[in-house]
Amino acid sequence: MTTGTIPTVPATQSPRTQIPAKTAWAAIAAMMATSFVLVLAEFLPPSLLPSMAASLGITEGQAGQTVTVTAFVGFLTAPTIGILVPRLDRRTLLVILAGAAALSSAIVAVAPGFVLLLVARLLLGAALGAFWAMSIAIAASLSQPKHLGRAIMLVNTGTTVATVAGVPLGSYLGTIMDWRLIFASVAVVTVAVAIALRVALPHVPPTASSGGLRSLVDTLRVPGIRVGLTGHILTVLGHFVAFTYIRLAIDRVPGLDSVGVAALLVAFGIGGVAGNFLVGLLVDRHLAVLRFAVPLLIGVSIGIVALAPGEVWLVAVAVTTWGIGFGGWLTTLGTWMGRLVPDRMESGGGLSVAGFQLAITLGAGVGGLLIDLIGVTPALVVASASAIVGGLIFGSARFPGRTD
Repeated sequence: MTTGTIPTVPATQSPRTQIPAKTAWAAIAAMMATSFVLVLAEFLPPSLLPSMAASLGITEGQAGQTVTVTAFVGFLTAPTIGILVPRLDRRTLLVILAGAAALSSAIVAVAPGFVLLLVARLLLGAALGAFWAMSIAIAASLSQPKHLGRAIMLVNTGTTVATVAGVPLGSYLGTIMDWRLIFASVAVVTVAVAIALRVALPHVPPTASSGGLRSLVDTLRVPGIRVGLTGHILTVLGHFVAFTYIRLAIDRVPGLDSVGVAALLVAFGIGGVAGNFLVGLLVDRHLAVLRFAVPLLIGVSIGIVALAPGEVWLVAVAVTTWGIGFGGWLTTLGTWMGRLVPDRMESGGGLSVAGFQLAITLGAGVGGLLIDLIGVTPALVVASASAIVGGLIFGSARFPGRTD
């Protein structure tokens, strides 16, 4: 693909209403690769904690904070990146973000101490938050409306695969090479992805509504947006209250050994990949149904895991359907956002990512408190109820209808 401006059909409104003559699948594939390397870098530390801690002379708990600071900075960056760079060409922005992620991994590879390691992970968090805030808007500008859901699904595929494969891949590589060499390798791959972005993406101008805090406030005033975001946060909150402590939930299943536990976790991952693809194929035509069905699948599945721990086969099915639901959630959310605020997708994407990161932080914390105070089963029931209520709220939010 050449790097010229996206060909568009005539439009009489803002630049966001211009429709590309055809979907730029090669550019979307480059964004998928970007999401993969960013999330892979995010989830490498959990699988390398012992060797990182021993090498740097810190505790494994301290090494684990490299994930915490990444998520926190992502929460801060997501809703503000459009304000910070309101006029920057979005292709250039993505290349810069990939370059920042590559620099982060390179610094981690050579960091002599804990402080520089945290600084490097802060840089990765900024790149992650900014990328996800922009991804919906950029995917929309690269695709025809009838392909929006599939475009978002492909971008999310990189995240899904990295989430499922990141920890086991890091664990395996940690057995055959030094952890610093692993991060150095990720840095090299990320540079290659940055080059692919520069080659594959056309110029992507910022949206007309991307310049300022007012755009975020105005987006929040759009009918339906606050209801949808509330449902989104409750759904993700319920997921992470349960998923953060999924090992404790699975351990309640009688007669399940370590191999069985691993098999259930793999089933969740396979379900996530399947859900991402399945929802991506259906969402463009069936969003009205999926905006109820996907979050409810998450909530009901968690409820089955909570209330039927003695039925191994039922828990296995529920864990798999839980993965299917969560794997399809981001595609469902992104497609709904793209339909509801097509002229404010950068602000909408930033708010979605900020809500997601907030739900992760609250979910892990609330889940821990609930488990300590009332036990695993009641905590899972609360998680299930949160996801179900969130799904009902999200599904009831204003829906602009199908775009053909």
